Amino acid sequence: MRLGITSFLTDRAMAPADLAVAVEERGFHSLYLPEHTHLPVRADAPPALVEGVNADDYRRSLDPFVSLATAASVTDRIALGTGVVLAAQHDPIVLAKQIATLDHLSGGRVVLGIGFGWNRAEAADHGVAFESRREVAREHVLCMQALWSQDQAEFHGRYVSLDPCWSWPKPIQQPRVTTLVGGGATPSVFAAIAEYADGWMPIGGSGLAEAVPKLRRAFEDRGRDPQGIRVVPFGTIPTDQKLAYYQDQGMAEVVLRVPSGSADRMLAELDKHAAYLEPFGGDDE
Repeated sequence: MRLGITSFLTDRAMAPADLAVAVEERGFHSLYLPEHTHLPVRADAPPALVEGVNADDYRRSLDPFVSLATAASVTDRIALGTGVVLAAQHDPIVLAKQIATLDHLSGGRVVLGIGFGWNRAEAADHGVAFESRREVAREHVLCMQALWSQDQAEFHGRYVSLDPCWSWPKPIQQPRVTTLVGGGATPSVFAAIAEYADGWMPIGGSGLAEAVPKLRRAFEDRGRDPQGIRVVPFGTIPTDQKLAYYQDQGMAEVVLRVPSGSADRMLAELDKHAAYLEPFGGDDE
C-alpha cells in the first residue's frame, strides 16, 4: 500500500517545492494539494472544516497548479495531484492546457482529483448555478479529455460547445490524465466515476467495505472492468488501526494529512507520518 501526503498550503506555510522534496526524500508516493479560488465572506457559507484544516487555510490557499509546477521542477518520482480541483469553476479549455502542460513537464506524474464543491456562494461567484455544478463539471471534464486525446478536438454539450481546434501539448498519460472524483458514497458520485474517471477519493474510510462493491457495479453497468478502479482514501489522520483497515480492504494508496504551518512544524509531522512507511509499505517503484 502506497502512502501519499496532502496539505492545505498557504502563503504563510512551508513552500510547496520544499514540501515536495521532503515528501520524495522520505519515500512517500504522492503529494496532493487542494483548491479554493476564494472564500466568500457571507455568513451562510462557512468553510466545511475537517481535522487538520482551519478557516484561514481556505482564505489563503495557494493555487494548486502553480504550486505543483514548482514541485515538479525539484522532484523526479512522486505523483503530483489535486485534492480536489473544482472543475465546474474553471474554463475547461484553459484548465486542460494547464493540466496537460504540467503532465508534459513532469514526465506524466499528474493525478487530477476533482470535486463538485459545497460552497454555494463560491460557485455563484464563478457564475455556476449550484444545482447544475455536477453536470457542468462533467462537461468540463469530457471537454478536457477531448482536448487531451484528439488532434482536432471537438466537444458539444449543454454547457460547453467547442468546435474542432488544435491544442498542444498533449499529456503524456493517454487517453487522459489519471482522474479521481472526490465525494461521498452516493449513486451520483459513483455514476460520474464510472463514466469519465478512474477512481474515487473518499474523505475518511468508514463504510468502504459496503461502498466499494457498489462502485464496482457502477463500472460493470458502464461496461468497464471493475478491477481497474482506484480507491484512494484521502486526508487521513493516520493510526495503525486505520491503515491496517485500509490495507485489509485492498487499498493501493492512502493520502495522509499534514496540517499547514511553518517548515519546522510540517517536517515534524511529516516525520511522524513517515514512521508508517515501513509497516504499511512505501512506494512500489
